[in-house]
Amino acid sequence: ASDGVCARRPACAGCGVTHALLERHQRVVGQIAEAARMAGRDPSDVNLIAVSKTHPLDMLTPLVDAGQRDFGESYAQELRDKGGALSGHPVRWHFIGRLQSNKARYIAPHAFRVHALETVRQAEALVARAPHGIDALVAVNVGREAQKSGVLPEALPDQLAALAGVEGLRLRGLMCLPPWSEDPEASAPFFEELAHLAAQGRAAGHALTELSMGMSADAHVAVRYGATWVRVGTAIFGPRASRA
Repeated sequence: ASDGVCARRPACAGCGVTHALLERHQRVVGQIAEAARMAGRDPSDVNLIAVSKTHPLDMLTPLVDAGQRDFGESYAQELRDKGGALSGHPVRWHFIGRLQSNKARYIAPHAFRVHALETVRQAEALVARAPHGIDALVAVNVGREAQKSGVLPEALPDQLAALAGVEGLRLRGLMCLPPWSEDPEASAPFFEELAHLAAQGRAAGHALTELSMGMSADAHVAVRYGATWVRVGTAIFGPRASRA
């Protein structure tokens, strides 16, 4: 109920789950705001993406009702399905997974931002299915990890120049996923490097004003280095469900 009291009390397990979900969400919102203030930034400049991949719709709708607008999906078909189901709600979808050009038809109609663009081929596939164009961030492999996708830092200037030539593509910024570590501060050099690369890109004429970096464990560190999008899943939704 809107007053916070369920008519089915005392045996409403679903309400308990929702309450815990909303509590975790508000805790994350508060932590991000505090990190921004400590970094001398306006908290409104940092946007939270609730990473909802593999989580069911009934875990998203309470957050939408609570004012969460940005949600992140990694699987193209899941984005398509959830985007269709919540088409009447004020939701902005972010595709944060690895792009496959043959899945662009599922992504382009729904994505407010595409966060892991790498190639001209991917960009062309997206804009071909987006009459109003596509807003995207370029994924950078800041850790130079062989098992991860993303443009290598030294190749970024040439790749930005190539992507800038794709009509209908609007480059908004850069995205990264640093090497995993138990220590959140270990991500700091990689976030700093991404911010530096974005500054270099702006000096070359690209409008790279957005930085997508930071997850559940290191979002507060990312905010310190200028993150404008932080992608948080586990700290909000709990452990991720297995993908069916």
